Amino acid sequence: MKGKEKMTRELTRAEEQIMQVLWNLEKGVVHEVIEYLPTPKPAYNTISTIIRILEQKGFIGHKAYGRTHEYFPLISKTEYTKTHFRNFVANYFENSYKSLASFFTSEEKLSIHELEEIRELMEKEILRKKKRIK
Repeated sequence: MKGKEKMTRELTRAEEQIMQVLWNLEKGVVHEVIEYLPTPKPAYNTISTIIRILEQKGFIGHKAYGRTHEYFPLISKTEYTKTHFRNFVANYFENSYKSLASFFTSEEKLSIHELEEIRELMEKEILRKKKRIK
C-alpha cells in the first residue's frame, strides 16, 4: 500500500485508541496494548482483530518471534494528526483555517489568557515565516 493511500483512511475510535497506545509504547504485543487501555478492558480477541485490521490498512507492522507478534506503528502520530486535521478543516470549515480560528475564538469558552497565548503563538509564527521569506 502506498503512503498516500494509508493516509486517506481515517481511524475508527477503537483503532485510534489502539494506535494511541502503540504510539506511546512504540511497539508491543497484544497483552501490552490491552494493559494500557482503560477499564473495562476489551477482550483479547477484539484487540487482536482490530490490530489485524490496522495492519491491513497499513497503519502498523509486526515482527514475529515464533508465535508471538510484536506490533509497531508504520505512521507517526504527527503524520496522522496532520492529515486527519487537514481533513477535519476541509470537511467542517470548507478548507478555511480562518473559519476554524473564528469558530474557536467565538464558540468555545476560551479564557482571555488562552486567547492571549494563541495570539502570541500566531505572532511568533508570523515572524518566523516573514524571516524565511527574506
